[in-house]
Amino acid sequence: MLACILSIAIKGFTFGIDFEGGTKVSMPTAGQNGTATVQQVEDVFSKTLGKSPESVVLVGNGASATVQIRSETLDNQETEKLRDALYEAFKPKGSDGQASKQAISDSAVSETWGGQITKKALLALGVFLVLAAIYITFRYERYMAMSALLTLVFDLVTTAGVYSIVGFEVTPATVIGLLTILGFSLYDTVIVFDKVEENTHGFEHTTRRTFAEQANLAVNQTFMRSINTSLISVLPILALMVVAVWLLGVGTLMDLALVQLVGVIVGTYSSIFFATPLLVSLRERTDLVRTHTRRVLNRRKPSATKASASDVVTGGAADLDEAAAAVPAEAAIGGTPAVGNKPAPGAKPSRPTGKRSTRGR
Repeated sequence: MLACILSIAIKGFTFGIDFEGGTKVSMPTAGQNGTATVQQVEDVFSKTLGKSPESVVLVGNGASATVQIRSETLDNQETEKLRDALYEAFKPKGSDGQASKQAISDSAVSETWGGQITKKALLALGVFLVLAAIYITFRYERYMAMSALLTLVFDLVTTAGVYSIVGFEVTPATVIGLLTILGFSLYDTVIVFDKVEENTHGFEHTTRRTFAEQANLAVNQTFMRSINTSLISVLPILALMVVAVWLLGVGTLMDLALVQLVGVIVGTYSSIFFATPLLVSLRERTDLVRTHTRRVLNRRKPSATKASASDVVTGGAADLDEAAAAVPAEAAIGGTPAVGNKPAPGAKPSRPTGKRSTRGR
């Protein structure tokens, strides 16, 4: 998280044209003068306008591949001049297989429009987090609610940090995918917390396991379910990426699938290795859990066996069974009573010491 926060603060994000504004020009790579490469297109752009483009990328492959040029906002004269230069250099082929200037398309997005898109994206993210916080607050006790909300923050920061570190482009589709995977992560965390809540209900009335051990058991019980759910979620995402990159060459689908892939991995990790350990760390700072943990650890000491057995007499049959199970094996074999005055099952009868009684003779 520290690496992600530093990258976000120092490096920032690579925003798409929809957020920052600018001009985008698309052209088929196949032309009468050969196949256009990224370097060749950059050279034509620089010679024609006297400045470098912000980015030049290839989308798709084979005959349907296109090259996309993104730059700062160009006026109509500059855009037309660039189209003429690209046509003269590459003679791109249109859908009919003939060289055509119409095969070169351009689009412009103003900075005002980009600002509006940014505000709406942040608003959508804020609404989601508020609704999630309301649900979690009413669904769980305060420590579980705090852990679940901090897990959402962990997922958000980590996913955003990966985009910042690697330099993936942030588009409106990225924001949509981010909201989707935050919902997935919350769902996975709720599944684990439901089991933790079930295992730790009334934990203070038994000394069989500590709170941390009960929570760890819940994670183990839901581990395979979390992994299987994540694998099933990843399969269609990978299929979407294959379709987007190798078949259709659609950038929007790629942006949507990429953030979902990163988010599912981060969300699965956080629900198992972050949410529950954080919950345990918070609960272990309370007097109730600290006192209970000491009782459990003291009961496990050989010297405290008899004391733990007598302490749980008033706790019911379940605690009596735990006290009986806590007696060391060598004590049972030697004839030491397990609970109260009852000998342990299978123990040899002990012969009373001292003067034999003559009663009944």
